Amino acid sequence: MQVILMEKVANLGELGDVVKVKDGYARNFLIPHGKAKRATEANLKAFESRRAELEKAQAEGLAKAEERRARLDSLTIQITQKAGPDGRLFGSVTNYDIVEALQKLGHDVERSQVRMPQGPLKQVGDYPDNSPLFLFRIKSLILLSRKLVLLFTVASTTYRHHTHN
Repeated sequence: MQVILMEKVANLGELGDVVKVKDGYARNFLIPHGKAKRATEANLKAFESRRAELEKAQAEGLAKAEERRARLDSLTIQITQKAGPDGRLFGSVTNYDIVEALQKLGHDVERSQVRMPQGPLKQVGDYPDNSPLFLFRIKSLILLSRKLVLLFTVASTTYRHHTHN
């Protein structure tokens, strides 16, 4: 099925692109979420008449995302977990824990916006600088975390572990 994209869609195209997608993807996701419309003559004409308005809305959305990115960029997130003497966490640090920590700091972040490419953190230790522990998705931008402070306790002693980007 051919659709007109009403906004930028990752790995698919930009605003106004006419792309061919599978019928189910269009019917079940793109069209109901307002991300696309069927590529009919009437819809193409309607889109062209609204193009400037849609581009302005997209630019405003990206400006807000950049502003939010700047606020989150210098942020230090602190999460406390219990760990055994060998450094393994009891449980793990997941995107839910990161969202909770951000919400305590007054940031409105949804769980679907936080990605952990390496999976949940289950071990205390040093993580390579070139592999991010988690990513934020704001609109179509990807924001890397700058710093995560993972506090963990063994018996009654508190240790501090820093990871830097």
